[in-house]
Amino acid sequence: MIPPMNEPPTPQHPRATPGQFLADLASSLGLQQYAVHAILLIVAAGVIWLGRANVMSWLPAGVDVSELAAIGEAVPTPTPVVASLGGTQFPVIAIGASASEELTRQTDIHTNIPTRPRTDIQSYTVQTGDTLFGIAEKFGLAPETIVWGNPVLKDDPHLLRPGQELRIPPTNGVLRDVQPGDRLDVLARYYQVTVEDIVNWPGNDLDPDNPELVVGKVLMVPGGKREFVQFVIPTISKVKRNVLPKDAGPGQCPGGYTGGSVGSGFFAWPATNHWLSGNNYWAGHLGIDIAAGTGDAIFASDSGVAVFAGWSNWGYGNMVVLDHGNGWQTLYAHLSQWNVSCGQSVFQGNLIGLAGSTGNSSGPHLHFEMNYQGTRPNPWGYLPAP
Repeated sequence: MIPPMNEPPTPQHPRATPGQFLADLASSLGLQQYAVHAILLIVAAGVIWLGRANVMSWLPAGVDVSELAAIGEAVPTPTPVVASLGGTQFPVIAIGASASEELTRQTDIHTNIPTRPRTDIQSYTVQTGDTLFGIAEKFGLAPETIVWGNPVLKDDPHLLRPGQELRIPPTNGVLRDVQPGDRLDVLARYYQVTVEDIVNWPGNDLDPDNPELVVGKVLMVPGGKREFVQFVIPTISKVKRNVLPKDAGPGQCPGGYTGGSVGSGFFAWPATNHWLSGNNYWAGHLGIDIAAGTGDAIFASDSGVAVFAGWSNWGYGNMVVLDHGNGWQTLYAHLSQWNVSCGQSVFQGNLIGLAGSTGNSSGPHLHFEMNYQGTRPNPWGYLPAP
């Protein structure tokens, strides 16, 4: 900004240096020129002396902790404060708190050890009261894995007996006893897996570059599966003459019945209990084992005509089969006695026998099957909710 012409411009003073400042100060105090030089020399000497002196060495080499403790005891201890984080309270120890108020870390006696998959084949001795489902659950396996790994069961869970030694596979799949002529590619295709699945399983100890099968060695096929080789009781005709095999057992009926009770298509529980005592429904067991004690009453699940009543040679012991006249048949097995005769009409809820453990059975229960036009549906889908 240009100042007005009638005002003289403001004089600009040069910036004073430290030396000039001291000179002006000395002049204002009336000091002579040589005094200024003396002051400058004193300041310079002081700076040099401070640079060479070890000032930190003046501090004490140690601190008497007892003196500090005495000071701390003289200071009043504030009340501990409780801090809250996420709804959980944590004590905050104030300065001077006693040792009993210090935070401590509690020892955790529970150690989580990660579960490692096993690769070895274990042995298990069947105990009285064991079921295939119970054994499978004990080892975390599917029931079919137990069946496929033990030829002694012949794909029939009812052949389970106390004292049997079972092989327990390390994982779900199939145990295969290597036979002469076995090839990895054929086995993999038959059990619906890849060759790599078999070769890479650690328990098989196969050389990935040159895998060779040894006859008699037990091979684990992880994830493998196959069809069950099992006998299924054929549909027993009501209206035609009996065409069952002659070795079906003395309980077979001649057939050729007309009339009689016809079912409603709605089924009731055939026993007082509505829970399992053994095997559930699965591909290797086309029925359910309902809990029942020896001598417990067994009822007709729906109205119908008896087409089998008595002993069977199929491992079912004393057995009753009812034809409901609408495409349905129901089967009641392992009975201690039967209370109907061939061709007899019964109504839903009528007594047809008593529970037992006859035939291939490891304990008293009712084996209950349903047959619709030759298929074996799951009874859980047709019985009322327990």
